[in-house]
Amino acid sequence: MFYYSSRNKNIKTSSSDAILRGIAPDGGLYLPENFDEAKVCLEKIIEMTSNEISAEILSKFFTDFSYDEIKDIVNSAYNGTFKAQDLAPLSKVGDKFVLELYHGPTCAFKDVALSVLPRLITAAKKKKGITEETVILTATSGDTGSAAAHGFSDVPGTKIIVFYPAHGTSAVQEKQMTACPGKNVFVSSVDGNFDDAQSGVKKIFAECKMPEGTALSSANSINIGRLVPQIAYYFTAYRDLVKAGEIKLYDKVDFVVPTGNFGDILAGYFAEKIGLPVGKLVCASNENKVLTEFFETGRYNKLRKFKITRSPSMDILISSNLERLISLTYGTDKNAEYMKTLFEKGEYTIPENELSALTDKFAAGCCNDEQTLDTIGKVFREHNYLMDTHTAVAWNVSEKLASTENKTVILSTASPYKFSGSVLKALGKAVSGNEFEMIKTLHELTEAPIPESLADLDKAENLHNDKIAKEDMQDYVLSRAEAK
Repeated sequence: MFYYSSRNKNIKTSSSDAILRGIAPDGGLYLPENFDEAKVCLEKIIEMTSNEISAEILSKFFTDFSYDEIKDIVNSAYNGTFKAQDLAPLSKVGDKFVLELYHGPTCAFKDVALSVLPRLITAAKKKKGITEETVILTATSGDTGSAAAHGFSDVPGTKIIVFYPAHGTSAVQEKQMTACPGKNVFVSSVDGNFDDAQSGVKKIFAECKMPEGTALSSANSINIGRLVPQIAYYFTAYRDLVKAGEIKLYDKVDFVVPTGNFGDILAGYFAEKIGLPVGKLVCASNENKVLTEFFETGRYNKLRKFKITRSPSMDILISSNLERLISLTYGTDKNAEYMKTLFEKGEYTIPENELSALTDKFAAGCCNDEQTLDTIGKVFREHNYLMDTHTAVAWNVSEKLASTENKTVILSTASPYKFSGSVLKALGKAVSGNEFEMIKTLHELTEAPIPESLADLDKAENLHNDKIAKEDMQDYVLSRAEAK
């Protein structure tokens, strides 16, 4: 399987190179050249364990590695790492199903891919005989940073640098990053929002000349090695529905995904392209509804007021992975044109007569903070099921947009304990104390188990206290890359 740039079909590379580079030389994102080569047999895959499904899919996309090599990577990534009996349990809640993706070490869905990516990078370097140090660079709106830092902590031959917005994460998310151990881990807040941090990272990839003996790569979902592992849990959800007798083999399923950077929902689109029966992929947004407006009107406009919401991981105005969908749908030349217009003018528009090529498969909706809290309270009262703010956005949107003829799976991307203040408020309780005290209060109120990694997080030592201006990101990267 070869990979090409989303902005130029002629820029191609191997799967190992795509994983190691993270981003194409022209600033585009890597796409698989032929999805048909990655097709799976649905009858066989529903008989597999979660690890086996992951290995099957990864081995089809990353053909530089043998199946046995991929199987070893998957088993070392997941065995003993996730607390759930299965990688991503599927819970029936009313007439919907919730795919719980937060049972990993940092209690967020990004653990699924970021437990695998460090091992893929290490294996790719070994296969290519690369000895230079890989500097992993990532911007985060909250969960990617902690998952990436923990995933790469003390991985030989790597350093990881995490940038997060100074006022755009929860206290729990920030603590997970600043308390992450590892001599190769560097974390800094950036005076700006997530888009400032993400734009700074992209600029560094495009312009920064790294010190001799080092090379940049990415842990964001712009890296194909981060995106592909997420495909697997769409298949595990489908398997569980079949095994439970909720659907018959080849019935279509709707998936509702809370998303800001568009990576998680794009993994669902990739899943369909290799054989998963998907009805609609529903893109759920908070008040930063740039994606909702795009799918409704064809206009992508990042020039709008940025809002800090109770679902901070979706507080994003530049959805990087949307570029991959545009390129797959309209071609690399057209995508390059749109991306150039976005960079120069802050917006682009898909003509109305061409938009159906996207909306035939995707739907989009949004809800505000008040609706988010109302949804958490309603679902808990009616079903005794506790969810976080991002999952609540998806649930709210699902009630508006999911079809009636298909079963609906809602992707739950974080533990409710990562946003305990908002969840308590949703349950009608007075919010007092810090977030860590609220975790205990929420447990006393609901008796929902506290994830082990969050139980004593407040006692962890802050190991990273750096704070920089967004203009200083490149200098920070160079100084940390040169550090011994």
